Amino acid sequence: MTSYSIHYTKLYEPAEFAAAIRRAAREIGERVGCDARYIGRVESGEIRCPNYAYERVFLHMFPGRTLTDLGFAPRSSVRGRRARAGGGTPDPGDPYDPHHPYDTHDNHEESDVLRRAFMTGGGATVAAASLGPLGLALDAAAAQRPVRRAGAGEAGALEDTVRRIRLLDDRHGADGLYRRAAAPLRAAYALLDAGATRQTTSDRLAAGAGELALSVGWLAHDSGRFADARSHYAEALATARTAGDAALEAHAFCNTAFLARDAGRPREAVRAAQAAQRVARSLGSDRLLALLALREAGGWAGLGDRAACARALARARGLHERGPSDADPEWMSFYGDAELEGLEAQCWSALGAWARAARHARRAAGLQDAHFTRNTALYCAELADDLARDGRPDEAAAAGRRVLGLLEEVQSSRVHTMLAGTARVLLPHRRAPGVAEFLDRHAALRRTG
Repeated sequence: MTSYSIHYTKLYEPAEFAAAIRRAAREIGERVGCDARYIGRVESGEIRCPNYAYERVFLHMFPGRTLTDLGFAPRSSVRGRRARAGGGTPDPGDPYDPHHPYDTHDNHEESDVLRRAFMTGGGATVAAASLGPLGLALDAAAAQRPVRRAGAGEAGALEDTVRRIRLLDDRHGADGLYRRAAAPLRAAYALLDAGATRQTTSDRLAAGAGELALSVGWLAHDSGRFADARSHYAEALATARTAGDAALEAHAFCNTAFLARDAGRPREAVRAAQAAQRVARSLGSDRLLALLALREAGGWAGLGDRAACARALARARGLHERGPSDADPEWMSFYGDAELEGLEAQCWSALGAWARAARHARRAAGLQDAHFTRNTALYCAELADDLARDGRPDEAAAAGRRVLGLLEEVQSSRVHTMLAGTARVLLPHRRAPGVAEFLDRHAALRRTG
């Protein structure tokens, strides 16, 4: 196989994927004799570029992509080898001729993941496929079969799974990833329940399972499944307390505070954030304490307590200015100057200080690293909403259009919800510069979504 990768080999059987290709061909009036052998030839690299019929099918399955985007070699580079020099038609007698009769069996229902499994990156539509089996060892089957006592290899696979989810979430947002993460979470707790050969491995498994529960909880949280998120966060907190893991406990309380704020329970957000700070004081990370102070500030803002919110924000800034350290947890990779500004913007927005909120949101969007596409979209959506509510519809529409562009890569219910609110605020201002374009594009997105 060339530099591309086909993740269906870890998600689906070749026959299933071949059946999906045949169904896609029928949708556009093509006939391709695709079967498991053809899939194997593509996977092995034997078929470096498909014939024209397959090309039309693949481009139908993956709109907006080219063959090279899908990992195939350019047609010009393979002519004269497998294809005729004159035009890339199949070799005489090729059993994979586009008009070769195709099978009618294995017509399993095609899922969104399957339709996009050819690609390893490039947008929110392929994030779930890119997730693959989540750390190789933690696939769906692993959750069903008996588990032997775990060793360092299993602990490492679990830790890699957590990192992989976080990277995909940073890039694409949670929608589409959440369903894929359930089986690895079950497998992680099966490993934990089976025990380990060494205490150090057992500790790693507990921390890994807890962090995975938090990551899966965050995927639920960001995609609007608040009840699921609350359950996963509680599971992580119980794991932390059972294992005596203060770092995991602080993280669990941090996420719980954020969820409580978003779910309309601001007093619970304050209590959880304060509990997290008590646990985290022994961990030596000023950046962690800064984030937890911001979580507390969000709770106070939800309660309408401007003075308490301002005090927590000031404490957060003071801690943040002390800079990063080796004690900062790995999961805080998203946190930096941009996140500080973004969370402060949310606080002022909750307090109705739209102009002040917009200033911080603009800074957040400008400071954000390009890798964190989801957060960039979030900050721009915050900015658009604050500007709209501050009576600056043209600026709000410009920020909203930027979000619409980012939504080609990001799937986040939170961002979609914020943008919908902005659109409602801007409806009376359709004649302002750029507003009609934003509203029309947003309406089109909702229709196709």
